[in-house]
This record gives sequence, structure tokens and C-alpha cells, in this order.
Amino acid sequence: MGKEALITLILAYYTVQHCSGFSQSVDNDFTITIQAGRKECFFQPMTQDATLEIEYQVLDGASLDIDFNIISPNGDIVLSEERQSDGVHTLQTINGDYQFCFDNTFSHISEKVIFFELILDHITGEENDQEDWKNYVIGTDLLDMKLEDILETINSVKGRLGKSLQVQNLLRAFEARDRKIQESNFERVTFWSIVNLVVMVVVSVMQVYMLKSLFEDKRKSRP
Repeated sequence: MGKEALITLILAYYTVQHCSGFSQSVDNDFTITIQAGRKECFFQPMTQDATLEIEYQVLDGASLDIDFNIISPNGDIVLSEERQSDGVHTLQTINGDYQFCFDNTFSHISEKVIFFELILDHITGEENDQEDWKNYVIGTDLLDMKLEDILETINSVKGRLGKSLQVQNLLRAFEARDRKIQESNFERVTFWSIVNLVVMVVVSVMQVYMLKSLFEDKRKSRP
């Protein structure tokens, strides 16, 4: 087996072994609508010493604000925020289900459109996969290169790709919120422009009528 073929085989094995690692390192984003007077909660199972990062933004609805809180598996309130338009939070987790809620009960009229992104990292199992890959290549005399450098490079590329995806999701969320604000401002400007135009027309008609009435001769003629 030549060196090129062996390198291809090792990289293919690394990719297969890390499929479970990518499934454990999750980066998902969601967009939900929370009706007025409602509260929506979500649950995320986590493992010990993992990392949970959540970012949310209010894209549409009244003052672009929402109440947000995170509850640990023990039932403790880890984080609580009121009337915020966005937020970014990172937690070191324990075993159990974490609950995070978006609360719109303070609003009785306006629904809210929420974008949020979950990033789960350092899940148990990824390091084991890396060790399995190292054990596979240990003792291979035909591979004349630094395996640690290969591993570091691949992990660096993986991390940068994940960060690029995260930034793209955030930019898309910012763009959606800015578009909503622009559309709302356009509708508001159009409405008040029409109102001002109607008022100007009414005032002009009244001024013409009043000026015309000033020059009318209302005296009765005598024979």
C-alpha cells in the first residue's frame, strides 16, 4: 500500500469515526412565533461538562422585546431576562434536561417572531472518537508525517466552518429583523403621508370656501 493510499484510508476512517462527533456537536437554528399572552418552553438534554450556547433575537412584533429564562435540570433558574430584544449566553452543563422559555405573557396584543440558535459542544463521545482514530494509526511505519498536526488542522477547519455557519445565521437573522423594521417604517410613513395629504386637501377646500364667502354680496336689493 502506497503512502497516498494510506493517507486516503486514514482520512476516510477519520471522517467515518467523526460522523458521531458531528451529530453530538450540534448547531441548529429555529424561527418561532409566540402569540400574545403565551409562553413557549423548549428542552435540551445535556451531558456533564458540556457547553450549551444559545443566542436569540426578536425579529418582529411591537417593541421587539421578550422575557427569557433558562432552568437547569435541578429546577434552578440559571438565567432570567426581561424585555430584551436579543441575547447571547453560554453555560457549562450537567447531566439532564435544560429548559429555556420565551415569555410573551406581558403582551396582550402583539405576537413576537423569535429567532434562536443552539450550539452544543464538548459532548461526551467526541474525544473518544479522536482517541480511537489515534489508536488506529499508531504503529503505522509507512506514514511519515506528524499525526498530531493533521488532527489539529482538521479540528481547526471544523471549528472555523462551524463559526462561519454561526456568523451566517446571525447575519441572516439581523437582515430579517432589519427588513421587518424597514417594512414597518415604510407602512407608517405611507399612512401618515396619506393622512397629511387628506388634511391638506380639506384645509385647502375650507380656505377657498371661506375666501369665497368673504366676497359674496349678501345684501338684499331694494326696488
